[in-house]
Amino acid sequence: MSKPSLSIVFPVYNQADHLWPAVEQYEEALSRLPHPYEIILVPNGCKDNSEEVCNELAAKYKTVKVNPSEQPGWGRAVKHGLQAAEGDLLCYSNLARTTAEELTLILLYAIAFPDTVVKANRKIRESFTRRLGSLIYNLQCRMLFDLAYWDINGTPKVFPRGCERLLSLTRDDDLIDLEFNAICRQEEYRMLEVPIFSTSRRSGKSTTSYGTAVRLYWGAYKMWKDQKK
Repeated sequence: MSKPSLSIVFPVYNQADHLWPAVEQYEEALSRLPHPYEIILVPNGCKDNSEEVCNELAAKYKTVKVNPSEQPGWGRAVKHGLQAAEGDLLCYSNLARTTAEELTLILLYAIAFPDTVVKANRKIRESFTRRLGSLIYNLQCRMLFDLAYWDINGTPKVFPRGCERLLSLTRDDDLIDLEFNAICRQEEYRMLEVPIFSTSRRSGKSTTSYGTAVRLYWGAYKMWKDQKK
C-alpha cells in the first residue's frame, strides 16, 4: 500500500458486536475516494473480543491497522491513534455514531479546504435531556474559552498535519474534544463546521450519564482555571 494521505482513527471500546459491519461500510465508501487512506483501530481497555475482531479486519484489509492501548479512555485512544497516523490529513471519530456517508462528507470538505480544520456539528439529539445537557456544556465552553464553535464533542474531526499543536493533545478523557477546540481558537486555525442531522447509533446505548455530564462541566471549569494560572 502506498503512503496514505488520509488517516482515520477510531477508538474502540467493547464494540465487537458492530465493529465488523462498520469497518466494511467505511472501506466501501473510502475506496471510492481518489486518495490513499488508512483506518487505525484503537481497542482500549476492552472487556470483550473487540481487539480480536480488529485484528481479523486488519488481516482482511491492507488499509486497516490496529494500535491497541492497554488502558481505556477516549482521549488516550485518540492520541494513541494519531501518534501512529502517517497521513497528511488526520481524522478521529466515534465509530458507534459515524456513518460511512458522514465520514466521507467530512473528509471531502477537508480535501476541498486543505488548510482548514473540519468538524461535524450534530444539530439534533435523541432526547430532550441530551439536548439540554449538550446545550449547557456548549454554552459553558463558548463562554469560558471564547469559542465560536458549536458541538464541542462533535465528530468526525479532521485537520491537516500542519496544525502541529493538535498533534500534542494532552487529555486522556472526554475533555480532549474541548482541548482540541480551545487549541484551534488559540492558534487561530481556520475551522469549518459541517451540520449533521443523524441521531442513529450502530448498537448499544450511549455511556453518557448524569455523572459524565457533571464531570464534563467541572472538567471544563478546571481546564479554564488551569489556563489562567
